[in-house]
Amino acid sequence: MFKTFKTLVLPVWLAVAFFFAPPVTVFADEGTPLTVVELFTSQGCSSCPPAGKFPGELTKRDDVLPLSVRVDYWDYIGWKDPFADPKNTKRQRRYAQKLGQRFVYTPQMVVQGAFDATGSDRAKVLQQINKAAKLEKVSVKISSTGDGVRVVVPDAGRVENAAIWLAVFDRQHDTEVKRGENSGQTLRYHNVVRGMTRIGTWTGQPLDITTKASDMSVKGRDSCAVIVQSEKTGRILGAARIDLNKS
Repeated sequence: MFKTFKTLVLPVWLAVAFFFAPPVTVFADEGTPLTVVELFTSQGCSSCPPAGKFPGELTKRDDVLPLSVRVDYWDYIGWKDPFADPKNTKRQRRYAQKLGQRFVYTPQMVVQGAFDATGSDRAKVLQQINKAAKLEKVSVKISSTGDGVRVVVPDAGRVENAAIWLAVFDRQHDTEVKRGENSGQTLRYHNVVRGMTRIGTWTGQPLDITTKASDMSVKGRDSCAVIVQSEKTGRILGAARIDLNKS
């Protein structure tokens, strides 16, 4: 009788412990540190389509996060880019200030917030990617939590002032352009940014934040990335990405 009771207690105790155990957060595989490559482009720009193919090639690399960031200053010449956003133009203008440029242009690729090149100059962009890969990077972790994401950034051992950006993007979009300089063409773009929201600030201290549902409310979203970016220099200190829809 005593032996039977003892035998029953252990499985019951294990079952109770398992039931009340806190959930374990599963972060996206960190893998190789990411180098972020932002292509500022527009469907209204006649010189942009060749550059628009390059991010598709870069998506095959596990050490690069290419983003197609669509600006709105070409919308007036006959074709309005359906994914253009004034916020994207504002972001490009901030880069121009940080990089000491007097104007913005398309197609422009900005690599890790530190270097830039004409988007069609593949050799130079690849050279800059290799250069950026050698820069010190902060480890950023990201995991899915219901309709948002959890972001964890470790202690840097130094004082920083960095913006935490949440970029929501779709893996691919094809658009038939009916007017403007690219009329008659069907343009394909990869990792099309649908929204970029500042969700916090990293000061160099350990950071653990979870996004609100409103930060993720972009229809058709496939993936998102978290970008930690220096306020002073504009350089991207670290990044992580996660797929939101794996189907």
